[in-house]
Amino acid sequence: MTTAYDAITARIADPVVDIILVGDSVGNVCLGFGHTLPVSMQMMNHHLEAVVRTKPHALLVADMPFLSFHLSREDTIRNAGGFLQRGADAVKLEGGAKRTEMVRALIDCEIPVMGHLGLTPQSINTMGGFKVQGRNADGALHLLEDAHRLQEAGCFAIVLEGIPAELAARVTESLTIPTIGIGAGPACSGQVLVFHDVVGLTAGHHPKFVRAYADGFRLLQDALSRWAAEVRDGSFPGPEESYRLPEGLGDIIAKWTPSNRT
Repeated sequence: MTTAYDAITARIADPVVDIILVGDSVGNVCLGFGHTLPVSMQMMNHHLEAVVRTKPHALLVADMPFLSFHLSREDTIRNAGGFLQRGADAVKLEGGAKRTEMVRALIDCEIPVMGHLGLTPQSINTMGGFKVQGRNADGALHLLEDAHRLQEAGCFAIVLEGIPAELAARVTESLTIPTIGIGAGPACSGQVLVFHDVVGLTAGHHPKFVRAYADGFRLLQDALSRWAAEVRDGSFPGPEESYRLPEGLGDIIAKWTPSNRT
């Protein structure tokens, strides 16, 4: 599973992956926010619609942003249903046992739900930042219980983020639904990374769990720099990038003079 926030990344990802996630990580990756909390339903709908227009074959999952599933069953159903009406196949929401009421409400409306446990970015203020979860007995056992509560509520899969590999392995073997890891070791049923991280488009510090498979930021900046240099030295555009007048029209426009408009 990887993310896509627009048509071009969806077209690149679709032939390669099994699941495309229109993630609320668009806030960090594309919109300049430091975290996902400012991301709204309006923003998510905008990016989801761009991905849907590419008609992807991969399973298309849309992230429920902060406050879109926290206030009431009605709001939760309306927001998630809007995603499916726009072309999503399923939704993803963060949180454990305390979110099972909303999960059941969505399942009752025939809306498939993917869960998300561990380091849940919408909870960074209560977690004290982006910290690995489940490192003590209470936290580990609580996460195991939450995973089973989500499975019982009807989730078809669960993302496990930022937890020890051994805990992720135990969760995975104890469930009948698949797990998708991000910073959760190799024993999960699948893995997810942000598209921009995989291709090296994100500058600065990267989480430990990221592995970049290209230096996309440098490659694209180098290409843009070469183009700018050729614009400045006059070598772009050349004949290959230029249109020509039909034969004879050049003589006509060469003889043109401004009209006397007074």
